[in-house]
Amino acid sequence: MEKTFVVIGALSGLVSVAAGAFGAHALKARLGPDLLAVFETGARYQMFHALALVAAGWASARFPGTAASLAGWLFLGGTVLFSGSLYALALTGVRALGAVTPLGGVAFLGGWLALAWAAGTAAR
Repeated sequence: MEKTFVVIGALSGLVSVAAGAFGAHALKARLGPDLLAVFETGARYQMFHALALVAAGWASARFPGTAASLAGWLFLGGTVLFSGSLYALALTGVRALGAVTPLGGVAFLGGWLALAWAAGTAAR
């Protein structure tokens, strides 16, 4: 899993930078300030969790076991649900998509907890 999470994390970071640039340049004139802020939040959290995916890849090698792998999958799922729903909400204006966002947030929280568990329970 180590290589998988590092690759996915790096690609997610790339997408986050592209989304941020897209939001700052192409969407600035098309979206109101409220929806632009929603889009930017999605890009920001995607970048945080792209780095978390890289950390999960590192942790998978350093702390073998299921917790580090679980952290990576939760970070990935959280990114899709949290950032993806915010991108979709901002681009479509469909506020109901915001109902999905907290599920991504819960996945992020679970990912951080699993990463802490992996490090905290690792054999010395």
